[in-house]
Amino acid sequence: MDFSITPEQKEFRRSVSEFAKRELGGNVREREKNGEFFWEGWHKCADFGIQGMPMPKEFGGLGMDTTTCLLAMQTLGKECRDSGFLFSLNSHMWTCEIPILEFGSDEQKEKCLSPMIEGKLVGGHAMTEPDAGSDAFSLRTTATKTDNGYVLNGAKVFISNAPIADLLLIFATTKRELGWAGVTGFIVEKDNPGLQVSKPLDKIGLKTSPTGELGLVDCEVPASAMLGRVGQGSAIFNAEMEWERSCLFACHLGAMQRQLEECVEYVKDRKQFGQSIGSFQAVSHKIADMRVRIELGELILHKVAWLKSRGKRAPLESAIAKLVVSESYMESSIDALHLRGGYGFMSEYEADRDLLDACGGKIYSGTSEIQRNIIARFLGL
Repeated sequence: MDFSITPEQKEFRRSVSEFAKRELGGNVREREKNGEFFWEGWHKCADFGIQGMPMPKEFGGLGMDTTTCLLAMQTLGKECRDSGFLFSLNSHMWTCEIPILEFGSDEQKEKCLSPMIEGKLVGGHAMTEPDAGSDAFSLRTTATKTDNGYVLNGAKVFISNAPIADLLLIFATTKRELGWAGVTGFIVEKDNPGLQVSKPLDKIGLKTSPTGELGLVDCEVPASAMLGRVGQGSAIFNAEMEWERSCLFACHLGAMQRQLEECVEYVKDRKQFGQSIGSFQAVSHKIADMRVRIELGELILHKVAWLKSRGKRAPLESAIAKLVVSESYMESSIDALHLRGGYGFMSEYEADRDLLDACGGKIYSGTSEIQRNIIARFLGL
């Protein structure tokens, strides 16, 4: 495995960094207070090409491999403090665009991908239900066959982008007795009269990423709305999770790099007992631990990207990556707050944002416990 990156990748990473510093900064606190989505940033990202990074050039994308996408998302995570916005961006790309690209019909790709790349359409992903969270495939939402297509009935909760989504990839079961083998995906547009969308839910973190609930009441969709084949929903879900568990968590890795740089500067400047607090071993060891977490997270994330860039599956590696980075982000966020002492406890210094946002990382994309279950299954347990 070669960990070096090409001159082209270095240049693209530099351009992403400059773009993010120039266009994606400022007013985060204000948007958080009001629960506002960063629409201006969304359209600027589309103009730059972010939403099209993994998409083929024939649809207006940049045709970039997983490693390049990961580097870009890591850079965005470092330079953009609006983690909620980045979360919505990732959800749109990895759990809506990618499934349509990999499993969609020619008609679905033609209709959806270009507008999604251009930022004209926002995508969402609806799997979770009140009784189907970690047990993702015990869905109660049903898809009943009709002469003209299917009728969907059920409810979805904690759906990222739901309040702003133009189209949603909704998973339902055609035969509950089949479990995961009966799960099927459908592309449902927001103006479908059988689709009900709640107002944004009030979360403790990621406040600028609109999250809502869905109601499906005799929601009629044509047969052409089905993504892939009947019963292929679990394959779609597992494939998209590999992308999300690598590229989304690359944003967390970038945030950890920013935390480290800010903490190093702080402990050098902060004086107690006549010397910089960074000279105390108890402090310097926390800084060292933060650096170790970044190194380990980067290694496993790049292994996932290396595998996927070569057309290989990475279910085990992406589960390990998600577990390592999400747990590390939480630990580093606590350390970043703790190192600042009383100042870290003040909202003015914004250490609280990373900590609250990091809490979500241990839950979405499969909880830490689910990732350990996946890893254990690969060990025959």
